[in-house]
Formats: sequence, C-alpha cells, structure tokens
Amino acid sequence: MGNFKIPSIPPTTNKTIRFPNDVIEQVENAIQGKDCTFSAFVIAAVRSALEDIEE
Repeated sequence: MGNFKIPSIPPTTNKTIRFPNDVIEQVENAIQGKDCTFSAFVIAAVRSALEDIEE
C-alpha cells in the first residue's frame, strides 16, 4: 500500500459577524460557479489582509 494519510481538519470556532448586504452579494458573485464556499473565501481574504499588515 501507499503512504496515504488521513488529512486532519484544523480546529475551528464559530464566530457570528454581520456583513453589509452589498459585500455578501459581491462575494457570492465572485465565487459563483467555483469550488469555493463563502467561508473559505472570507478566510482566504482575512489571511491575505493579515499578511499585508505584517509587511
């Protein structure tokens, strides 16, 4: 057999935040037809913003 390893899911915590309706609409339009969830998009955007402010 190969060296298959079962991937681990990183720990997560639910947070409730409010988005302006126009931002929700823009995100939903951006991910439409792509293999991406709203949460995954927001997480990637926040990580990108955090990297930018570290520089």
